[in-house]
Amino acid sequence: MAVNYSTTVATARLDAVRVALNAGTPPGLLTLMNGTTTLVNVPLDNPVGAPAGKVLTVITTPKVGTAVAAGAANAAKLTNAAGTTVADGLTVGTSGSDVNLNDVNLIIGSQVTINSGTITTP
Repeated sequence: MAVNYSTTVATARLDAVRVALNAGTPPGLLTLMNGTTTLVNVPLDNPVGAPAGKVLTVITTPKVGTAVAAGAANAAKLTNAAGTTVADGLTVGTSGSDVNLNDVNLIIGSQVTINSGTITTP
């Protein structure tokens, strides 16, 4: 059975995520990986703003990262500026994933643009 939170509870949960992402000297990062190998870090908003209802927007305008390793992105995580993982286990694909890319196959030096990013709580 799926859990649905009241807007008040959902907002409080997302606000805790926002506070964790903004810890240290922002911005936090969206890290795309192949297994445990970091392929690219893309900065989040600096700072991540307050949630609106059950949605926390972490990227409001396109952000760019440069691939530091080659491989097929198949996992992602969100960290704060200190490198502490705030959320992991995010899926990566070309559609229907937590993080959707035009092409998951990255090469060293390629530019990866993330146009927007949100976290939604049920």
